[in-house]
Amino acid sequence: MMIKTFASAVHGIDATTITIETDVSQGIRFSLVGLPDNAVKESQQRIEAALRLNNYKWPRQKIIINMAPADLRKEGSSYDLPLAIAVLAASEQIGAEKLDRFVIMGELSLDGTLQPIKGALPIAVKAREEGFEGFILPQQNAREAAVVDKLKIYGVENIRQVVDFFNDEAELEPTVVNTREEFYKMLNHSDVDFSDVKGQENVKRALEIAAAGGHNLIMIGPPGAGKTMLAKRIPTILPPFTLHEALETTKIHSVVGRIDKETSLMTERPFRSPHHTISDVALVGGGTYPQPGEISLAHNGVLFLDELPEFKRTVLEVMRQPLEDRKITISRAKFSVEYPASLMLVASMNPCPCGYYNHPTKECVCGPGMVPKYLNKISGPLLDRIDIHLEVVPVPFKKLSELQDTEGSQVIRERVIAARQIQSERYKGMDGIFCNAQMSSRQIRDYVQLDSTSNTLLKNAMERLGLSARAYDRILRVARTIADLEGSGPVESHHISEAIQYRSLDRESWGS
Repeated sequence: MMIKTFASAVHGIDATTITIETDVSQGIRFSLVGLPDNAVKESQQRIEAALRLNNYKWPRQKIIINMAPADLRKEGSSYDLPLAIAVLAASEQIGAEKLDRFVIMGELSLDGTLQPIKGALPIAVKAREEGFEGFILPQQNAREAAVVDKLKIYGVENIRQVVDFFNDEAELEPTVVNTREEFYKMLNHSDVDFSDVKGQENVKRALEIAAAGGHNLIMIGPPGAGKTMLAKRIPTILPPFTLHEALETTKIHSVVGRIDKETSLMTERPFRSPHHTISDVALVGGGTYPQPGEISLAHNGVLFLDELPEFKRTVLEVMRQPLEDRKITISRAKFSVEYPASLMLVASMNPCPCGYYNHPTKECVCGPGMVPKYLNKISGPLLDRIDIHLEVVPVPFKKLSELQDTEGSQVIRERVIAARQIQSERYKGMDGIFCNAQMSSRQIRDYVQLDSTSNTLLKNAMERLGLSARAYDRILRVARTIADLEGSGPVESHHISEAIQYRSLDRESWGS
C-alpha cells in the first residue's frame, strides 16, 4: 500500500514541507528518490538497525520512497524518523490514520533513540502555516519548536514512543512554553555590565552614541587598553529585543543548530567575535550547501572584528555589500539563498605593528611609514562604512584602583532607547530606515540642517584637520545621534564639535 508522511527541508531560514510517499509491493528492491544527498541515502542502514533492535521488521519486499518535491535537494540525517514511520505504516505494522496531521523529523541512532536536528523553529513555523495539528521531533529540540503557538509540539526520545502513539497504545505529552513570559523574564539578563569598566569615560560616551544611532565603530589603541572588554559590553546597552527580532534571530541560530535544549527563544542580542583566520565563506555564509555565516549569526546584534588589519583583505572586502544592504544573497547555479545581516560592526586594531604608537608611556619602535602602511591594510571603501573612529588609551593605575561605582549598562541603555524612539518616529514609513546610521545623503540634508555657526565650525575643522570628503556625511550622521541623545530637535554647534572628534583616521596628520 502507498503511505504519505510529512517532513520538512530548510532553505535559507525558511522551511519547505516535504511529502514522503512510500510504496511497499512484491519484490526485493529498495529505491529512495527525490534528490536525497548521501546522508539521506544512508538512512536505510540506520533505520533497519533501529527497527530490528526495537522488535520491528524491515520489510523484505520492494520499497519505493519518493521525497517530493523531487527538484529540491534533501540534506542531512533528520529524515530518518519520517522515513522509518512511513516504511512501518506502508508495511502495515502501525496505523496510518493520524499520519497526515503531523510533521515528523528526527535522526535515528542504531538503538532507536533520537538525535537533535537543525532548523526546528523554521520547520515549526511552516507546519503551523500549512495547518498541521502537530510536530513530532527529538526531545532536545522540543522547547525551541514550542515557541510557535497553535501547534502541538511532541518531544520524543525513542522511535518506540512514536510507534505507540500512532498505534493509539500511548499518548505523547506536548511541550508547552509560555513564550512571552519566558522572553520578558530573561530580557535584561546579562553576565557583563559597563559598571565593570574603570575609567574610559570618553570611550563609553562614544559607544553610547554608536549604540543609539546604530553606527559602525572602530577602536584604535595599544594592547591592554580595554578594547575587547568594552566591545563585549555593547550588547548590554543596545535596545532590548522585540519579540519579532528575537524570533528572527533564533531562526538563524536554529538553522545552524546553535540552540541548546534549555533555550526556547534568544533573549540576548548576539555578540559574534570570529578569529582573524576566518575564511570568506565562514564570514558571509555559503558553501556547497549554503549555511549562514558570522554576519548573519550577528543579525540584530554585534559583529566584533578584533585586530582588524590581521584579517585577510579578501575577507574584509566581501563584507562591503552586506554592510550596505543589510542582507547577503548567496547564489548558486540552480538556486539562491538570502540571509539577513542587519548588524552593528565593531572593530578594533593596534595603531601600528608594535602596538605602541601614541602610547602615553611606551615608545613606538616602528620605522618611518609603518603606521600608514599598517592602516592601509584596511581598504578605503570598508573604512568608509565606519562612522566612528575612536582612540583608546590605557587606564592609569589610579583609575583602576578606585572603588567608586561607575555608570551601569541599564542606565546607559535607557538613554539609548529614548534616542532610538525619536529615530523610530522620524523614519516611520521609510522602508529599510530604522536609525541614523542608515540615512542617505538626501535624508541627511532633510534632517540635519546646520545654522551658520555650525556650518563654519565644520568647514574650519575639515580644512585645519585635513578631514577627507567622506568624513562630511559621517560627521553629520553622528551629530544627529548626539542631538537625539539630548532630545534636541536641531543639530547645534556643540553636537558637530563632538562628532568631529570621532574621525581620527580621516585626519591627514594621523600616523605621520
